[in-house]
Amino acid sequence: MTTTRRIILGAALVLPVLSVLPASAADAIRLGYQLPLTGNTAQYGQDFKTAAEIALDRFNASGKLPVKVEIVYEDSRSDAKEGVAIARKFVDDDRIVGVLGDFTSGVSIAAGQVYKEAGMPQLSQTASHPDFTKISEWQFRNITTQAGEGPYNANWMLSKGYKKVAVIAEQTDWGQSVVQYFAEGLKAKGGTVVFSEFFNRGLPDFRALITKIQREKPDAIYTGFFYEDAANFLKQAKQLGVTTPIFSTSAAHNQKLIELAGADAEGLSLTTNFLPNSPKPEVKSFVEAWVKARGAEPGQFPAQAFDAVNIMLEAVVKASPNPTRAKVRDALAATKDFPGVTGLTTFDANREPQKQLSKARVVGGQFAEVEN
Repeated sequence: MTTTRRIILGAALVLPVLSVLPASAADAIRLGYQLPLTGNTAQYGQDFKTAAEIALDRFNASGKLPVKVEIVYEDSRSDAKEGVAIARKFVDDDRIVGVLGDFTSGVSIAAGQVYKEAGMPQLSQTASHPDFTKISEWQFRNITTQAGEGPYNANWMLSKGYKKVAVIAEQTDWGQSVVQYFAEGLKAKGGTVVFSEFFNRGLPDFRALITKIQREKPDAIYTGFFYEDAANFLKQAKQLGVTTPIFSTSAAHNQKLIELAGADAEGLSLTTNFLPNSPKPEVKSFVEAWVKARGAEPGQFPAQAFDAVNIMLEAVVKASPNPTRAKVRDALAATKDFPGVTGLTTFDANREPQKQLSKARVVGGQFAEVEN
């Protein structure tokens, strides 16, 4: 037998075998996830990644698709320029049919301009600035915005007789939206903002700001910050003898706030759409998986990320067997009553989530749901 004949026969034997091999990693469907894994907001990105891995492992084990789905993680460091560079990288990967993230509204919006031009569906778990979904038909979010949360909290405080309110928030686009929509909601119902000021995220000493607030003698204080700043503010407020009721947004809802502030967190009121002690089976299952992975209960943001990944994965299923970016976008847009750990999610015509907020307060070292 000649060498040429042996090669031809060998090829004939190999080809049928290759045709029945299971799908390789190269055949996997890809999603991109841009999130801060380093830098001063890395703790949030690490939480999102853990939540995504829990969701992805469960999905791939479910057998809903004949091929695996992979998530490609890229570190944005909460930097807009880095976010844009990542967006271009994801767009250039033909296997990526949808993108999750980023963490902050600013980075999400900057990257969104790239996704708009390329026709890539983008779903952020936390970009709550009203302008995010206005970029194009390709942007989605599964978190409530300050346009809804601000007036909701204003009504809550007014119902308790708190008409004169001091408002503070971090100096970011998100923080500005906190102040804007709360103030509009409060004034529309006869309340008054007696003090308003912004601060830089990571401010170590709030005492000068707290002293200014005390001079105005407000009925209550409304805050726009995340758990690290919240813990510092609450501890220093207690040191200065502040007894004024303090309210906040869902961004502060994290068990780590209570770990850092201890007893000084008692009485803090905020809105949320996730309570880890919920009896719902889907919540209990997620919390158990999270505690196993991280050793503590998850806050609202990991829950938002978990739901966002599952919503995107469900869209991929609906867009199969040959999912494209356009098909995934259309499947996302058709999402109705998705049963997540943060409640049911339906996207309206503007790709905004229709969700129900709950009222919570720190009682006995835990976030407890309250009626008023």
